[in-house]
Amino acid sequence: MHNKCFYIEAEICQERKASENVCGDSCESRKLKEEDRLITVLSDGLGSGVKANILATMTTSMALQFTAKNDPLEHTADFIMNTLPVDSKRQISYSTFSILDINCFGDASIVEYDNPAVLIYREGAFIDLKPVKKPVQRPDGIAAEVHYSNIKLQKEDRIIMVSDGITQAGMGNPRTPFGWGDDGLKYFIQESIERSPNLSARALARKIMQRAKAHDADSFVDDATCQVIYCREPRKLILASGPPYHKNCDALLAERMDSFTGKKIICGGTTSKIISRELNREIRIDLNNYNPELPPVAEMKGIDLITEGILTLGRVSSLLEQLSGNTVKGDGPAERMVQLLLDSDSILILAGTQINNAHQDPNLPVELEIRRNIIKKIAAILEDKFLKTIEIEYL
Repeated sequence: MHNKCFYIEAEICQERKASENVCGDSCESRKLKEEDRLITVLSDGLGSGVKANILATMTTSMALQFTAKNDPLEHTADFIMNTLPVDSKRQISYSTFSILDINCFGDASIVEYDNPAVLIYREGAFIDLKPVKKPVQRPDGIAAEVHYSNIKLQKEDRIIMVSDGITQAGMGNPRTPFGWGDDGLKYFIQESIERSPNLSARALARKIMQRAKAHDADSFVDDATCQVIYCREPRKLILASGPPYHKNCDALLAERMDSFTGKKIICGGTTSKIISRELNREIRIDLNNYNPELPPVAEMKGIDLITEGILTLGRVSSLLEQLSGNTVKGDGPAERMVQLLLDSDSILILAGTQINNAHQDPNLPVELEIRRNIIKKIAAILEDKFLKTIEIEYL
């Protein structure tokens, strides 16, 4: 998401309790492209396993739907609180929630119920949000308290939301008898950012999860979720695939690639030959990382990755669909392209519209879609699933 003030990188890391098949936490983010707005909700279902997962998922779904429709956050919280059942023995709600709504101007609204406090890290310290605490009277007569906060975000701010599987990690151990705790988590975040000031949201979320898991002897005793949001300058990438429809646009394609500031990918043999010719730069085939499934990558001065076209794009689309996080295994052409895409925020795709007759061959696999359709599919996955900002230009 790229608002008027900065780009927002959002990353979720999640692991289930060691003895369970599903995670009892739910964390979902939704980018409202037309409003340049990001909503994220984290919910922790009571207990663990399937029942906890269903209740947490129900909570995040309700919170996302109401918040996206611009219902007042107080009404959203009241509705959720009056909908959630209560555990008859422990007399507490079956799930918790934290809601974060960031608009295009960097104004953030936060609603919290029974989760560890949302943390805002700015310029070497954590901000005291001083939330307004409002009582909510449930139909069953049980009193509850919901916290409301508002803050104007700034560039380089980081927002950290966790479930109590993170803050209570290590509980009962000699070094952390009461768990890692808010203070231990804050110290770790501050130390990590001081060591690496440009630490990405993905890297920080992963580091927090790894440290929490280490406190639990590398086997989580509760479901654990960490959501990190980082407000910063966008990391840009350009991807060119396919020759332009008109040959007199070849020079324009090459110039756009050469003048772009950021990472650069060329996908397609004909496309790479056009750019090589127009820029007068040699192409070398790299056989060091040979992958039998796809043609090898190539190298050219000023370009980060050059791959074959339609087959590689199809593989990239499949990998993105299958990924549950931002970690890619393997070092093949498609895996390298996926990693570059995931490491970027703002992605410009230059899609050539000249038809390649080879792609019309009926002997080719049925799943071999026309390049334009695959590019649209990749763009949709990157936008909806990974919250990237995508622009497609057809040449």
